[in-house]
Formats: sequence, C-alpha cells, structure tokens
Amino acid sequence: MEIQYTEEMKFTQEQVVELFESVHWVSAEYPSRLYKALMHSSSVFTAWDGDRLVGLLRAIDDSELVAYLHYALVHPDYQGHHIAGTLIEMAKEKYKDYLYINLMPEESKNAAFYQRFGFEIMPDGVAMQRCNFAGKY
Repeated sequence: MEIQYTEEMKFTQEQVVELFESVHWVSAEYPSRLYKALMHSSSVFTAWDGDRLVGLLRAIDDSELVAYLHYALVHPDYQGHHIAGTLIEMAKEKYKDYLYINLMPEESKNAAFYQRFGFEIMPDGVAMQRCNFAGKY
C-alpha cells in the first residue's frame, strides 16, 4: 500500500461522503453542505490509496496568527498506518509560522493522540459549542 498525500482539493462529494460515513460522522448526512464546507476551508490535507480517499484533515485559518485543525479522520481499513500523523505533520509544517495551531478533539479520549504531535491541553481552556441540528449528542 502506497499512500499519496496532497493539499489539492481534488476530491469529489461522493469520495468525501464515503470517507465520513466510514467513521460514522453525522456530517455525511449533509453531503452537499459537507462538500461545500470543505471546498471553502483554508486547507484540506488528504491521503489517497490510488483514487480512494482514505484520510482527511481540515484546517481553517486567519492567514496570519491562528489556524484551527477541525477534522482529522482516516477510513477504518487504513487506521494504524500513520496516515493521521502524516496529515497532522503536513498541517504543522504549513502553519509553522503562525502563533497558534489550535484543535478541539470531539472526544476527550483523543487528546493523548494529539499530544504525541506536540499539542497541549490548555490548563484553563474549555471547549464550547452550540449545536444547530436535531441529532444533538
């Protein structure tokens, strides 16, 4: 298996939905909105096995000071092959001159994974969210 990585937004809506469905993310239930959101992101780092989208990391930035890493997901068939780590390293390299690279893991159990890449839990930070869809957590 030879995984190719790119920052080119060459994915289709169908490829994105298939990846998001594979990890059971609710975003897949809104295909056109998901695709539009990705296409309007500052950066989308992707991993490919041939023409199959197998990993994705989304970033939103203000062009100078702060970048937010929003999604990091890998198809279950490809997990454990350092794909997410490679995508994170690509984002860290791109945003190395920013003052902050922030992220908010959706599940606290994932914090340890991101700590392996130099991210730290904010001592007094609190994640906040307003949910505007019926399928609240």
